[in-house]
Amino acid sequence: MLGRWWRRRGLRSRVTLIAALGLLVALIAGDLLLLDTLRVSLTRSVDDTARSGATEVAALINAGRLPDPVPVAAGTVTIQVLDPAGQIINVSADADRLVPIVPPSQAAALASGTSAALVHGAPFDMPSQLRVAVVRAADGELVIAAVPYSSAADSLQVVGHALIFGTPVLFIVFAGAIWLAVGSTLRPIDLLRRGAARVTGAGVPTDLPVPEARDEVRLLALTLNDMLTRLAAAQQRQRSLVSDTAHELRSPIASIRTQLEVALDHPSGQDWASTARDVHADVLRLARLAEDLLLLARLDEQADSPDAYRHDVPVDLGALACSVAARYCDSRVPVTVVPPEPGETRVAEVAGNRDRLDRMLVNLIDNAVRYAKSSVAVSVLRSGEWGELIVTDDGPGISAADRERAFDRFARLDDARSRCGDDAGGAGLGLAIVRATVQAYGGTARLEASPVTESGLRAVVRLPIAILK
Repeated sequence: MLGRWWRRRGLRSRVTLIAALGLLVALIAGDLLLLDTLRVSLTRSVDDTARSGATEVAALINAGRLPDPVPVAAGTVTIQVLDPAGQIINVSADADRLVPIVPPSQAAALASGTSAALVHGAPFDMPSQLRVAVVRAADGELVIAAVPYSSAADSLQVVGHALIFGTPVLFIVFAGAIWLAVGSTLRPIDLLRRGAARVTGAGVPTDLPVPEARDEVRLLALTLNDMLTRLAAAQQRQRSLVSDTAHELRSPIASIRTQLEVALDHPSGQDWASTARDVHADVLRLARLAEDLLLLARLDEQADSPDAYRHDVPVDLGALACSVAARYCDSRVPVTVVPPEPGETRVAEVAGNRDRLDRMLVNLIDNAVRYAKSSVAVSVLRSGEWGELIVTDDGPGISAADRERAFDRFARLDDARSRCGDDAGGAGLGLAIVRATVQAYGGTARLEASPVTESGLRAVVRLPIAILK
């Protein structure tokens, strides 16, 4: 019943309740922490005052210049001096000359450590609470110093009362602000729904989940379901590509602009060679991004109009693999072409464009080399009417949930496929180019766990065998 009640609450109510609960816990924890911190601070200050007074008296005893009574400021520190036998031999003006504030045994224990004790002062006609510190003099005398704790206790009480009355008021004010803020945040969503409804028309969605709560999010989900069924996949790709491209271009352009502005503003102190190298690196990054985007655009055109853009020729996949692997002789880890096992057939030729298949294989090997620990292996096999190109590394691998997402354009994965000091692999178009290239020639590309190592990743590309005419 509670779960059903909760599911039927509106998003505004649920967000407000969760935020209010978190705020209440935070306020209570903050109050307790404040009180404890204040108590420790005040107690330490009182203890330091008591220990400082006892240390000064012990210094007078060691110098043989302690008067009787012990001179102290009235109302701040009360002093008793005990001889090694535990008898009171000297006191301050307001101290008891007969009964020690703490027993001699406890005084000796306090002198051996660095802590102070809380003592009730009523039996000594002193404030109700005292903080007592003890310091031992050179000849064994014990100097007992007592400081009233009432001012610190009063301060804690005042703060406690302020928190008791102020925290509920603060909670109510913030809870109301949360309610208003959530309502203001959700209000544009309804406007978005109305705009989408005017564009897409009325309909019944079938794919997006619809929440049980009768609020703006339910209406938005219904409208988006109808809108998503009518939007063309090409339009979605165009919008995503423009957004991601603008995001990727912003960083190098901003870097170039900043370096040039600094150089122009301070030409005399500028290292122009260093500036030129940095700008050149950013320009190369922009050039690589532009080339990748142009290649993806051509592959998209080929996918949309295969007859107009496709020029398939037989390509020896095994020879291509050996040729590309030979370029990595100086790479961080060795790249080897694994010969087929007994019973396996090395594929002869597949249909495709050699330059684009070369670029596809380079992207796969670059990705593998970037994350491999010790080696990268390339295999070329034939499986029925398909040629299989397999690139395996022994790196950290990718979780099963993220392997499909890795082929998205501008996709970057966290933690698992990252190395300390790495450049994060460029703009995140490598695997997108791989899949687009393979699909342009009627093939498939997928990622799976390496069967050789415990972690590792294996990229498997399948291309149709070339049909000889």
